[in-house]
Order: sequence, then structure tokens, then C-alpha cells
Amino acid sequence: MKSRLLLLAGLLAGTEACHPRQATQEATVSPIPVLTRAAALTPVSSDISISGNVEGSKTVRLGFLVAGKVNYIAAAEGQPVAAGKVLASLDPASYQFGVDAASASAAQVEDEYNRLKLMHDRNSLSDADFSKISNGLKQAQAQAGLQRKNLSDTKLYSPISGVLLKKMTEVGEIVGSGMPLFVVSDIRKVKVNAAIPESELRRVRLGQDARVYIAALDETVSGKVTEVGSAADATTRSFSVKIDVPNPKLLIRPGMIAEVTLPSSQKKEILGLPAEAVLRDADNTAYVFVADPARKQAFKRKVSIGRLTDSVLEIVSGIQPGEQVVTGGQQKLHDGSPVTISSDTTH
Repeated sequence: MKSRLLLLAGLLAGTEACHPRQATQEATVSPIPVLTRAAALTPVSSDISISGNVEGSKTVRLGFLVAGKVNYIAAAEGQPVAAGKVLASLDPASYQFGVDAASASAAQVEDEYNRLKLMHDRNSLSDADFSKISNGLKQAQAQAGLQRKNLSDTKLYSPISGVLLKKMTEVGEIVGSGMPLFVVSDIRKVKVNAAIPESELRRVRLGQDARVYIAALDETVSGKVTEVGSAADATTRSFSVKIDVPNPKLLIRPGMIAEVTLPSSQKKEILGLPAEAVLRDADNTAYVFVADPARKQAFKRKVSIGRLTDSVLEIVSGIQPGEQVVTGGQQKLHDGSPVTISSDTTH
């Protein structure tokens, strides 16, 4: 029994001895070195940035004027198409029979017309009877002409040079007259169709230069504003803007997304920070660390961000001018971390 009491006393003494050491260790967490800079108003260019989509400079939807069975298609989607060349055709057999029948009928009526004309010239046929055969000949000739046109319409020609964007039929398919089957677009020059907010409309003018970034190609090209809408969209209160972009290599295709920048000589001031100073939570919430020089600690602060201009990120809310924002070493911090502060001189 005595030995057990001695053992318990020893354990208690050991526990009491451990607590002061643990408290001392927790109180001596090493401060994290960080770089900070004072949040300040920064002048940036007031360029207009808008998003849009690419369209061909001219786009046509084509179909046959007559019904029939498709027997030929000249190009696949994405391939070039030349103006005046046959794009597709229908089986012409039934229309050829129609031409043959109508031509034979017209020839028969014409023979009768010639015979009766001689009689009319000799006053052996009344004007009324001759008028009937004259009209009959015109009708037969018109019918033959219609059949020839129908035969001709079994071939579909492209009215413009461009690229076959869509092909909605295949060889062997029966199609009706007037059905849109092909979409051809001239993309030697393309248009970027975008929408600009009502508040920015006064800063857009015809002929204005534009920079157009095509994400699919990772390329920036030059363009010019060629159209500015005269009426606002009833829902978004925005105006349509079209920018012409040369496309000599035919790499820019309709449907691609474009980011348009309209440069401006005007400047405006924003509360800006280096983009690397802003971090994001798992839910994509933006935040920064603000250093307190008096307490030598850094505290997490949620912020609302605006646009990025020349690596300067606009801070819409959450930070006041003059506050010391951590711009280096922030990845090691948590809310309330002790820090040693150095001034960021790289910005």
C-alpha cells in the first residue's frame, strides 16, 4: 500500500512539473517573417473589357429548291468551299424524265402550231382558234422550261467562298425542298459580337481600335469597331458592339469565345494590391492577411475583388487605404499568427 502511495505521488509531481514546460513552449511560438505594403490608391488605365463570340463576316444557310435523294456532297465540315462550285446534288433521274416528257410535249404542240399558222396566214383559220394554239405552245414551252429548271436545281452551288460550318444531311438521305442543309461562312474576316454596358457606351465609337484575345488559340489580334447598337437590350440594358478582325490564316472560327479590350487614354484610381497577395478559401472566397504592427500579428480578412490590370488586382471592399497587407509569406499564416514585419519594396 505504501509503495502505491509513493508511486501516485511521483506521478502527480511529474504532471505538475510538465505543465509549466508545456505552457512555456506554447508561449514561445516563433514569429513568421512576412513582407507587407500599405494598401493605396493606384492609377490604372480605364480600358473597357467585354466578352463576345466570333461570327463569320457573312454566313448563309443553304438547301435545295426541289426534293430528292442526296447523291453527292463536296465537302466535310470545316473544309473550304469555293463560290460558284457545286456543294451537293440530288439524284437527277426523275427530273430528267420530266424534262424529256415536257420537251416532247412542247415539240408536238410546236408542230401543230406551225401547221395551223400556215392555215391562219392563208385565212383558213380563225383568229380565235389560232390564239388557242399560240397559248397552248407558250404553256408547253413554259412547262418544259420549269422541268429544265427543276433538273438544274438538283445541283446546289455555294454563293460565297468560305468554310462549311455545318452539314445536316448525308449521301442517300431523302430531303424536302427548302430544308436548310448546309451552313457556309466567309471567315477571311470575322466579327466579334459583344455587349457593352449602358454606362460605357459613350466611350465607344466607330473605327475605334480593339485588342481581341482568342482563348482557344491563346492569341491576341487587332480589330476595329464597325457597328454600335442603337437600342439597348430590354433585359440586360446593354448595347451590341461588333468588331471586325482580319483572319488571313482562317484559324479563328465562328463560335470561339473572344475577350475584347477597348483601350482608353483616361485613367482612374483603384485600391489595388499585387495579385499574389490575394488567396482563396476552399469555397473560392477571396481573402488577404492584414498585419498589425503594434500587436505583431497578422489577421485574415475577406475581400471583394474587381478586375486585374497589369498584375494589379482591384480591391472593391474589405481593405482601407493605409492598412498593411501581407504580400510575402502569407501562405504560412493563419488567423492571428505572430509575425515579424518587413516592408515590401518590390512594388
